[in-house]
Amino acid sequence: MFRTLWAIIDAVIWVGATYVAMWMRLDFAIDPSFARGTTLFAAVAVIGQLVIGFVVGPYAVGHIRGSFEEVVDLGITVGLVGLGLFAWALLADPVIVPRGVPITGAAIAILAMFAARFVLRTIRAHLAVGREAQRRVIVFGAGEAGRRLLRSMAYDQSCGYVPVALLDDDRAKSRLRMEGLKVRGGRSDIAAVAGKYEADTLVLALPNAEAGLLRDLAERAAAAGLDVLSLPPLREIIGGRPTPNDLRNLDVTDLLGRRPIQLDPTVIAEQISGRTILVTGAGGSIGSELCRQITRFGPGKLYLLDRDESGLQATQIGMIGNGLLDTDEVVLCDIRDPEALKTVFEATRPDVVFHAAALKHLPLLEAYPLEAWKSNVLGTLNVLTAAAAVGVGTFVNVSTDKAANPTCVLGYSKRVAERLTADFSHREKGRYVSVRFGNVLGSRGSVVHAFTAQIEQGGPVTVTHPDVERYFMLIPEACQLVLEAGAIGNDGEVMVLEMGEQVRIVDVANTLIRMSGRTDIDIIFSGLRPGEKLGEDLFSEHEGRRKTAHPLVDSVDVPRLGVNEVWTIRFDAHGCAAQWMRETAMVGQRAVAETQSA
Repeated sequence: MFRTLWAIIDAVIWVGATYVAMWMRLDFAIDPSFARGTTLFAAVAVIGQLVIGFVVGPYAVGHIRGSFEEVVDLGITVGLVGLGLFAWALLADPVIVPRGVPITGAAIAILAMFAARFVLRTIRAHLAVGREAQRRVIVFGAGEAGRRLLRSMAYDQSCGYVPVALLDDDRAKSRLRMEGLKVRGGRSDIAAVAGKYEADTLVLALPNAEAGLLRDLAERAAAAGLDVLSLPPLREIIGGRPTPNDLRNLDVTDLLGRRPIQLDPTVIAEQISGRTILVTGAGGSIGSELCRQITRFGPGKLYLLDRDESGLQATQIGMIGNGLLDTDEVVLCDIRDPEALKTVFEATRPDVVFHAAALKHLPLLEAYPLEAWKSNVLGTLNVLTAAAAVGVGTFVNVSTDKAANPTCVLGYSKRVAERLTADFSHREKGRYVSVRFGNVLGSRGSVVHAFTAQIEQGGPVTVTHPDVERYFMLIPEACQLVLEAGAIGNDGEVMVLEMGEQVRIVDVANTLIRMSGRTDIDIIFSGLRPGEKLGEDLFSEHEGRRKTAHPLVDSVDVPRLGVNEVWTIRFDAHGCAAQWMRETAMVGQRAVAETQSA
């Protein structure tokens, strides 16, 4: 219906353009001798426009009016018609019309067709602003995502959003107008623009924005009394073309962990594709996500090892849709049991091992340091020994930022695990690396889960100290970088993931409270726990930080710790374990400092 209507409009434009071109060619005079030829050319132009337009041009497809695709199709169609008319005028004998008329007529026709479409689009945009809807929105982001989103809102009468203003921090866009809306300022103007245009929602058309920018915009919107909707990262948008249906409420992962990560799939695929992979701690948060991402690269075989049968079942459900636990790829084994590990490794003979199994809760490990030694130190040594015995090609030990300058049992134990891994890199064939990163949002027992549970119970939310801050990263982001670091890391190195800026924990609590919509939740401060620091370090002052092939991954060296040094230790009390790990970690740091000073 609408395509036919536009075909008729374009045909009328061609007739008018042909006569106007003739009139201009004759110095704005009328020559009856060319009347018949002009009419004939106009008729042929109309026929050519309709035939080409309905076969391959703008009337063959239901374009959005004024879209880039329609403009291209329209330009090609008018161009072909104009060239055909020019060739006819050039070859005709006697002359039917002056030879320049077809070219001038085609130029006038295409300009008139473009103008008609853009006028209609502008009118519709202004009418859309005036219509009643559930939400009057300010769109922040005058880039391509914002343009596409505005266009979708203007043409989708049922979407429920009426764009009333456009904002962008880029001063070069201060005079820009998109879909009838003009850029009215930047982030500092959110409150003023919201009041002037009676907006109730801020839409963030920033699918690749950093978490820090999103936090700032969310705080400004909250101060202005605006709800906030955001586009997800482009990788989550089907076809990469944002529409109003893609808009969603901001969540804590947007505000704390979102950052664009570009992987080198070729390097990762070379390490994983067709190979036998084993993941320890596969039932945990990091291990399970590692398994899901490894599957995308086509491993020959992927073994899931954990002592938690429920965790293994959940991982299997997430990967293949069932939790029958009836395949040999699901391995129930405790890394504290060296004989069981030896049997598993001899049976599976993995090419690559990702060691993610560990105890990680700081307060519990402070109270029971012997458990940290058994799992994080001896468990890691057991896995390293079993891997070396079967000639593993690559071993990736998942570590933590608390190992950089350890002050707690968790940090001490993971520092020792890093040093053990470095020792195996010197003694064994294959490549042994560690990967160090900070807190992971959404992992079991994370601060987000704890705060959310406290808010659901009516509060209060408990924070240790008003100034305590931590690095945060999303589980998928962390695992992506673990795969990348495991692929590019040199033998014996500790790969350190870029975590962005540290975020105050009290800000996390306030964000979750604000997002819950509750105003009666208090925050109380309980004080730092034993072994806890106000802020974390990704590197110690003695470690020489080096760049790698990936901009979000750096590397450092740690001193080796021989196996005999571990086995000669005997523990008869919890305090002995903590003391030994503390001394071992500190001696390692001093060794690095002495090496650098020499």
